[in-house]
Amino acid sequence: MTCKSACQCSFRMASNSSLMSRCLNGRICRVAFTRSLSSVWCSRSYSGISIQKGELAAVLQADTVADTASDNGRKKERVVILGSGWAGYALAHSLDPSKYERVVISPRSYFVFTPLLASTAVGTLEFRTILEPVRRLKEVDLYQGWADDIDFTNKTVLVEANTADDLATKTIVSPTGGRPRVPGIKGKQYTVSYDKLAIACGAYSQTFGIEGVREHAHFLRDIGDARRIRLRVLSLFEQCSHRSVDPANKSTEDDTAGHLTDDDRRNLLHFAIVGGGPTGIEFAAELNDLIYEDLGPIYPDLLQFVQITVYDIAPKVLPMFDQVLAKYAMDTFARHGIQVRTEHHLERIRLADGPLGSEHGALKIKVRENGDEEVGAGLVVWSTGLMQNPLVSKLATKEFTLPSTETPQDPTPSRLLKDPKTGGLVTDAHLRARIDTPDGATKVLDDVFVIGDCAAVAENGRALPKTAQVASQQAVYLAKRFNAGDVEAEPFRFRNWGTLTYLGSWKAIHQSAADSLKGRTAWIVWRGAYLTKSMSIRNKILVPVYWIISWIFGRGISRF
Repeated sequence: MTCKSACQCSFRMASNSSLMSRCLNGRICRVAFTRSLSSVWCSRSYSGISIQKGELAAVLQADTVADTASDNGRKKERVVILGSGWAGYALAHSLDPSKYERVVISPRSYFVFTPLLASTAVGTLEFRTILEPVRRLKEVDLYQGWADDIDFTNKTVLVEANTADDLATKTIVSPTGGRPRVPGIKGKQYTVSYDKLAIACGAYSQTFGIEGVREHAHFLRDIGDARRIRLRVLSLFEQCSHRSVDPANKSTEDDTAGHLTDDDRRNLLHFAIVGGGPTGIEFAAELNDLIYEDLGPIYPDLLQFVQITVYDIAPKVLPMFDQVLAKYAMDTFARHGIQVRTEHHLERIRLADGPLGSEHGALKIKVRENGDEEVGAGLVVWSTGLMQNPLVSKLATKEFTLPSTETPQDPTPSRLLKDPKTGGLVTDAHLRARIDTPDGATKVLDDVFVIGDCAAVAENGRALPKTAQVASQQAVYLAKRFNAGDVEAEPFRFRNWGTLTYLGSWKAIHQSAADSLKGRTAWIVWRGAYLTKSMSIRNKILVPVYWIISWIFGRGISRF
């Protein structure tokens, strides 16, 4: 009998219902098998993949004994982590590899240090300085794909492989609310088994159903988003620098040649940022630095056409800061010439009419407060609100059964408890997923944990914010409890280290329970905090090196 699984070994059936053979690659395979009338499959415990096989249901472990056993000789528990963001990556990084087999399922193969994403979008930092490859984590298995479903009864995750590289690097919002897919391309599906499951798949950008946002706006949540924004900004300046007059002979070309007018340049060099939170404000500040410190000396004639505008529906931007710091931020923006439009509601984004839209990508924005008059823009960056991951929405409506110890022949149907306001999965104080049963009792799934933006965690009666700070602390707490083997020893407690926002020109604001800072002092705290929070030693070195390079030689302005 020949094994056709990924290990490519041959094996024989033994009388004690186990199979032993040596793989062609030199590893020892141990196969335990059972027969099944309804479903017959062969699965590798090494990779956690279940594949339709034949009449033999086997679990093939293509690891050496040292790989599958902990230091005390017992088999390691497999912890499957859905997502490689702040929560997922930090959990995989912090778990003890001698006690747990760590498996990460994510459509992208890296972690993004999002607080510095705006810096990469304008060339202050290079893209790789804020990336942490998941495969660099020792003894971590990565499956690059989307978790499509979870079978809580049999403790397996259905995964679809990510076959399109582009989807792993940028934010895409599906028109149907489902996860992004490339038309006509379907990745291979397989199942991954788990002993403990951590759902940390994050959230999607919220468009509020506004027409044209999905098609024409740029998001800023992944490294591919930052790269596209940088290329668009540089392209706009290059397009607007083309003149209708030849400097050599001063001859004016025919008006029908499609050259841009001053009004066209004013529209194209209008940069609209939607969202007055820290991400939107920091990007506006970084963009202003790029334009006036690096692009201005190259395109001095174009500065008269540049305008940066921040739109927000709230009465004030940066609502997490007190009134004094928020006013300081607005005063700083006013001195830089950045306009802030609060209580403004965007209703539509579309391509501009004529060649300006079709050839140059100019946009028209309809704002309720402006009536029928539309605002022209060359770039719209969307940074407002989160919507739940489609997987979370699917799981919240799914019924499943868990065997009961009292009545094992009559399992009780259950459903994950969903927060009605945020749509997140509700957890207990130990971050375990809570479930509802038909009898009205609320219980928990002992081996399923929810962390990050997809979790609804309340502390002292108040929901915790969906921030990187909360997600990373949840991951570190959970890893600590797993490593100690006492999940119920103490509940999760969030410690607020404060909020930081960069305002441009080496100025920032910082607020915490202990103090409030602004100006150059807050900027030093901002850079120091982000540097120390970088995950790897490599990036802790690269980030300050590129800061110095940008300060001495200027930002990277090459289009590639």
